[in-house]
Amino acid sequence: MESRENPIASAGDFLALERTFLAWIRTGLALMALGFVLARFGLFLQEFNLMRPNLPPLSSGYSLWFGTLLILVGVMVCVLSLIRYLRLVALMKSGARPFANPSALAVSVAIFLALLGLAMSYYLFATRHVPAQRAPNFGEVFMPSNSVNGIVRIASLHSVADTVAKLEGMLRAKNVKLFDIVDHSGEAERAGLKMPNTKLLIFGNPKAGTPLMLATPSVALDLPLKILVAEDAAGKVWVSYNSPAYLQERHKLPEDLLPNIGVIAALAGEAAK
Repeated sequence: MESRENPIASAGDFLALERTFLAWIRTGLALMALGFVLARFGLFLQEFNLMRPNLPPLSSGYSLWFGTLLILVGVMVCVLSLIRYLRLVALMKSGARPFANPSALAVSVAIFLALLGLAMSYYLFATRHVPAQRAPNFGEVFMPSNSVNGIVRIASLHSVADTVAKLEGMLRAKNVKLFDIVDHSGEAERAGLKMPNTKLLIFGNPKAGTPLMLATPSVALDLPLKILVAEDAAGKVWVSYNSPAYLQERHKLPEDLLPNIGVIAALAGEAAK
């Protein structure tokens, strides 16, 4: 006769345990999928910031951390659920009663997700953004007073240091000499003043610049070419340069020599991406 205290588990009990195990696997997969989406959400915010350059940028610094944490938790849930499933099967085969206590895995996952939800809620509240009244602009953005001075501004997707590094790499690749990088913010700090991170790159190629100065000597006032990489008060990084069309009009440059300075637009645009 079978013992009432240690009944042998039926096939239905094993199938129910298997269904529970598969449910845990689905939970782990859902956590990993949600983590991946959350981790990539930072890229969406970067694109959104580029589309709205006149508004303060939205922070995306912690989306990668939250997303990675969820992915790791999903992996952990799958591994622990497998261990739990094998342990319960062994207990059921021995006639033990494995379901006398609450599931530690379920309780742990519930507590973790609750804490993570609170942390994400706090993060969203702390980085909330009140949109301004101006409509977003696309592509190259001109300063309101720059319609007559020819300065082009492009919103950068990178920090000042990374944007400058990209420009340095492109100049080396094109064999264009970088004469200097003027660290305006660094000089201000040494003078006991504060200003956002601001760096000016001065570069050129004598083969391109000399014909321009021979044709119109006054263009030497604007040569070598310069690109300004600066952070504004809201933390947004901008790449600025003198429009080649403006320089041509200012110095009455010959049309056929305009490509000699036209490279600056391509450099600035590529560095900002």
